[in-house]
Amino acid sequence: MPHPLRYRVFYTTRQKIVTSVLALALLAWGTVYAVNRLTTPEDRSCAPGVARPAGSDECVGVSGDGHDFGVPALAGVARAIDRENDRLEPGRYATVALLLPLTSTSPSMRTKILHEVQGAFAQQYEANNRSNNLAPRIRLVLANTGNGNAHWAVTVAALKTMTGAPHHLRAVSGIATSSAPVRQAVTELTGAGIAVVGTTITADDLTNGPGRAPFPGLARVSPTNSDEARALANFGRVDAAKAILVHDARDGDHYTDTLKRAFSALLAKSPYQPQLFTSPKDPNAEGSTANTFQQIALLLCTTRADTVFFAGRHTQLRQFVNALGARGCTHRPFTVLTGDEGSYLGADDQLDRDALGAGLTVRYAALAHPDAWQAAPGRPVPKAGGSPAAYQRFRSMMDAISTPEAGPVGPVELSDGQSIVAYDAMATAVRGIRRATTGGGLPALEDVGLQWPQVTGALRVEGASGWICLDNHGNPYNKAVPVVELTRDTPRFVQIAWPDGKPPTAECLPPRKN
Repeated sequence: MPHPLRYRVFYTTRQKIVTSVLALALLAWGTVYAVNRLTTPEDRSCAPGVARPAGSDECVGVSGDGHDFGVPALAGVARAIDRENDRLEPGRYATVALLLPLTSTSPSMRTKILHEVQGAFAQQYEANNRSNNLAPRIRLVLANTGNGNAHWAVTVAALKTMTGAPHHLRAVSGIATSSAPVRQAVTELTGAGIAVVGTTITADDLTNGPGRAPFPGLARVSPTNSDEARALANFGRVDAAKAILVHDARDGDHYTDTLKRAFSALLAKSPYQPQLFTSPKDPNAEGSTANTFQQIALLLCTTRADTVFFAGRHTQLRQFVNALGARGCTHRPFTVLTGDEGSYLGADDQLDRDALGAGLTVRYAALAHPDAWQAAPGRPVPKAGGSPAAYQRFRSMMDAISTPEAGPVGPVELSDGQSIVAYDAMATAVRGIRRATTGGGLPALEDVGLQWPQVTGALRVEGASGWICLDNHGNPYNKAVPVVELTRDTPRFVQIAWPDGKPPTAECLPPRKN
């Protein structure tokens, strides 16, 4: 039997030695691990061409390989784009990027984005499969600028490297909000010789014009805010003596700034000073503006005004409509007229729909609507400015991409007009690329944006939203403006209005401008 003293002395000493060795080994391993953590860059990639910028969890960049940027609603259409791209032969396609804030946290913006991606893909599918084998084929990629377009610079920098092989980027579409980051992105892209086709940008200062070309190669398929305002005025024949302007006092938002100026010009003879509110820095945030609108609603009850022109973003528009619904003078009817931001409210579950139709009418200048080019009792289709055939072609393509052969791309909803406008913008980009192509190859990068002055007259784009007859500066001439009314159910198409007060002539040639 071992001596107990011997066991205590020698065993515990040996145990201490082993323990010390193990402790030193663990310390050394921890030091190596810490050094590796400090010296080895963190893998922030999401997919090829897509990564999380420093300080952000958003996946930002460019992908045409099925990546959905962590947005489940985009998964179906992203996979469909990937399959269509995989059918293309290297060196025989031109790429078009769809630049959008794909990871927006705003529910209404996410809905808009899904519809735009679906519409752009419908045109890609048509260009590659239903256009008599015209060349070049079209590759579509999704380019995410991040929530609020915060990471536009990262994505634009990536796009500028894609003009050569294997991508052959020749145009960028999307460009869906008239905001300062978008303006900067357009400046960078057009400055690099890349043609840009805006979908739903409407700000008057995001244009080229006589004697000024800050965005060489920019084309737009939507009317400007000034054109929207003129169309609304021609439609409603508003009495300025009974009209008042409510507008955002925050400067720097190109949409609200130019809409405010356009409405102010229309109401030059109004006896009322404008009622002001100040939106949060993030216009999608609720902020405290609902309180301001409650006070404005009370003030409106003390005036003779029956028409309110509203210049602001959709979140503030919804708050204003809700406040008017709870006004103290519900016996007095009011009509609210606003720009295309009104299209967001059709899917806004925070809108007080019970207020609509009870002495409160809300109408907006839409960019497109599925009923605009379909005849109905008492509402004939205009003989110029668009056609039912062009809209039906769009519908057939949306049906096609909803089948297993091409899609499916997820639920399709057309009432907000976003997929229609995106389809038309993509069609304009494809037109520019193919007209700039000579000898069966690929067009020179700078030649695509030079095609816009000839996209007019008989060479116009027969858009699903209406004729796209561009002037010499890439702006649509006398474009159809559907006036849409919010209802307790789905938005209701009322009538097409025209900036010039009537449809264009059959030749659709813009007049001379000095």
